Amino acid sequence: MSQSIPILMYHQVAVPAPRGTQFRGLTVHPTSFRRQMTWMKRLGYRGLSMRDLTPYLRGECEGKVFGITFDDGFRNVFENALPVLSDLGFTSTNYFVANQFDGGNVWDREKNIPFSPLMSLTEVRTWAAAGQEVGSHTLDHVHLPEVAPDEARRQIRLSREILAQESGTEVTAFCYPYGDFTAEHGLLAKEAGYTNATTTSRGLANAADDPFFLPRVGIWRTTHMLRFLQKCLTRHEDRRRA
Repeated sequence: MSQSIPILMYHQVAVPAPRGTQFRGLTVHPTSFRRQMTWMKRLGYRGLSMRDLTPYLRGECEGKVFGITFDDGFRNVFENALPVLSDLGFTSTNYFVANQFDGGNVWDREKNIPFSPLMSLTEVRTWAAAGQEVGSHTLDHVHLPEVAPDEARRQIRLSREILAQESGTEVTAFCYPYGDFTAEHGLLAKEAGYTNATTTSRGLANAADDPFFLPRVGIWRTTHMLRFLQKCLTRHEDRRRA
């Protein structure tokens, strides 16, 4: 029987915006993040990037591991999560929007979500030099099902090339913006040279999963410690697989 592995999905790690703010649940408090990671370390687990997790997802290795991913490349992840990951010896994958170095979450403007800065190129390079993985979230955080096939191909392919060139690392991990995709987008990711892609679909990942449509475990502002451990250490999330 193949190993079931939680791939955690985070966005921002910061003090959450005031109550009533749209999508404030996507921001996990730094104290909560450190507590979550510390407990997994105490329990004998290693947090891994998608690059480091791949042998386990393929069934080539077994062990007490879990994946750590961050969407969008927020600066507060660099400031608040990277020190924790470094202290614990964990690796993770951050999915960057290639045209937004030192920019912000401009795609959220129409949803009235507060502006939050993204990492600069220097910070992205520091992130990679610290052993963390650089992944792609397209050029412009586009909603792939709404753009023409040629534009989807350009967004997926060119973002990988830019991120690899600018970070000086191999970019093999992709994440679908907004979690929306078609089967064709998985083929485009494979064609572009990625080896894996994550979704927002719920569930634990295993060797039977298509590596270009991997499920994840969402961690939110309201995820208390008991629920966090339930999500990571039990089949809780698998009961919610699509």
